[in-house]
Amino acid sequence: MRNIRWAAAAAGAVLLIAGCSSEGDSAQGHSGDAPSTGGSASAKAGSGGSLDIAVVKKEIVAAATAAGFTEKPRDDVPPVLKSCTVRWQSDGAKAADSRKSYDATLAALGNGGWKEGGSNEERQSVVKVLDKSGWRLIASHRPEGWADGTDEDSFVFVDTGPACEKPFQEDLADKTTNKK
Repeated sequence: MRNIRWAAAAAGAVLLIAGCSSEGDSAQGHSGDAPSTGGSASAKAGSGGSLDIAVVKKEIVAAATAAGFTEKPRDDVPPVLKSCTVRWQSDGAKAADSRKSYDATLAALGNGGWKEGGSNEERQSVVKVLDKSGWRLIASHRPEGWADGTDEDSFVFVDTGPACEKPFQEDLADKTTNKK
């Protein structure tokens, strides 16, 4: 089940990176395109407007823990995507009010320069997209999303630069062709 979720997330990331989001989507970037340079994780923070992967990790840890979340161990990111992806997941059993913590995490990231590019709410579940300096965040909150009945809150950051487009496409192709 987790592999299917990861494949779905990777597929979504590929579509987002490729620019297949809605036409009026402000998350597509300031000029409508992904950054042409400096989008890779090896870019230094602040150089050319791109974030370093270590800065992205630091920002989510600070925002989520300040909001009352505790990190839950999760499946590892595929090796080909390690320099392009940051995944952070809460331990729903330890959050007093996970929706409140989810909203507080996103508010803290917003205060740190992350701009909302879209959202979708269905029943009590919510998915929001935020962007900052060549990175896209897909944040989701699902009440009772885990088999044990605890809430599922996840934050997946992807580098939208051209250096990461090919690894995402390769990972998706590998997952879809090997699922026969």
